[in-house]
Amino acid sequence: MPNNILIFDTTLRDGEQSPGASLDIHEKVQIARQLMLLNVDIIEAGFPVTSPGDFESVSRIAKEIRGVSIAALARAVEKDIESAAKALEKAEKPRIHVFLATSEIHRKFKLLKAKEEILALAYKGVKTALKYVDDVEFSPEDASRTELDFLCQVVETVINAGVKTVNIPDTVGYSVPDHYASIIRELKANVKNINKAVISVHCHNDLGLAVANSLAAVKAGAQQVECTVNGIGERAGNAALEEIVMAIRTRHDFYQCSTRIVTNEIIATSRLVSTLTGLRVQRNKAIVGENAFAHQSGVHQDGMIKERSTYEIMKPADIGLLKNKLVLGKLSGRHAFKERIKELGYDLSESEFERAFAEFKNIADKKKEIFDEDIEAIIGMEKMDVPAIFQLESLSISCGPHTVPTAGVRLKLQDGKLVDNATIGDGPVDALFKAIDLSTGIPGKLQDYNIRAVTSGKDAMGEVQVSVDVNGKIFGGRAVSTDIIEASAKAYLSAINKVAATSRKQTPPQ
Repeated sequence: MPNNILIFDTTLRDGEQSPGASLDIHEKVQIARQLMLLNVDIIEAGFPVTSPGDFESVSRIAKEIRGVSIAALARAVEKDIESAAKALEKAEKPRIHVFLATSEIHRKFKLLKAKEEILALAYKGVKTALKYVDDVEFSPEDASRTELDFLCQVVETVINAGVKTVNIPDTVGYSVPDHYASIIRELKANVKNINKAVISVHCHNDLGLAVANSLAAVKAGAQQVECTVNGIGERAGNAALEEIVMAIRTRHDFYQCSTRIVTNEIIATSRLVSTLTGLRVQRNKAIVGENAFAHQSGVHQDGMIKERSTYEIMKPADIGLLKNKLVLGKLSGRHAFKERIKELGYDLSESEFERAFAEFKNIADKKKEIFDEDIEAIIGMEKMDVPAIFQLESLSISCGPHTVPTAGVRLKLQDGKLVDNATIGDGPVDALFKAIDLSTGIPGKLQDYNIRAVTSGKDAMGEVQVSVDVNGKIFGGRAVSTDIIEASAKAYLSAINKVAATSRKQTPPQ
């Protein structure tokens, strides 16, 4: 078994395919930077041929991220591979990830091709990719449902063609641990050139077994695991990076291997991905869930007081979660706030810090105590990089029993001009969003609207996340405030500002 397991992060490619997730280019670059701090080995930045936006995001990540291999996905066809190669031109360590379905059900119903044709296409795809980069990975899609003898043929063929990594995807989450581990063992035993390539695994969570299957494969000799932050991805998701990494670290006695992951960056990475994708982490999610290190049972609490290890197999600090929550208030200064941000694992630019500090002071005037979660919510806003084309100056709401809900807003434009509008709606939030539509000249259709309290208490900050459909494209927005109506307005404006920045439509009708 290898001592070091490579972590191939596909949050920006497979993770973004998760229903409800949508990331713009700036958000993808932010996540890539955080993945660099997390010290993953490979970042799969996207599937360039699918859209100009995906091509541009892969190009920017390839240009800006250093010290990490940057991979781009491509079908085993020339135009895909050429697009991936072009997007990766500025990458320090480029990798083209070629895939082709191999299972009988895919050959028969999707590709309409015989085994011999699949072998020829796989070989040609790898050779084409090698014209552009030295590092090529190949995935026989739906490998776990491919006849084992044919899978061995495919793997041997692509290694002969020159791939450095062969990935064995459990594309539809069909495998169970013993079955999946046996595939890896069979490949190691029956593919004569298998030692010339790294064996990678990529598992989906349709049966809730993605992490278990991945770890079983590691035990069987796999050297690379493909996973996503928070386990996001197609359908039920992918293997969760944080669970894979912490299982290997916590049970080193069993797995006898390790990863290069800087584990105290896990919680910051998890929260950034959750914030930018709008996909909330369930409370009881392993490692990064809100309850992962919480103890309510009296028996458990008693054991924890006497000896932490009675009921905790990991330390919160291992993933970057500080046990004690420091409470700041309106009298706290810049130095205390800056130190707290560093302790929480965030690295802000000077301008980001100044904006965060100003918002901190603004909230501290309304809220007696500011907790770590409040600070992280503020920082999450500052790192979203949303253009301030329209800014909320003020708002007013009138609603109640036997009253027609009415909302008025005043927006400030980039040139300093003010725009006022008021309208009615089915409720206060509906009226508010309609008033914003009038003021910006960008009509949006609300697709999703979520509210949560960042901390407990009547004065808790409220976090609002929205998804807005503008001309068939979904834009996400997020904001926090002690006033949930204000947070709703700012979240909606955050989404509309992204639309305006994209379309350059900055002048509303008078």
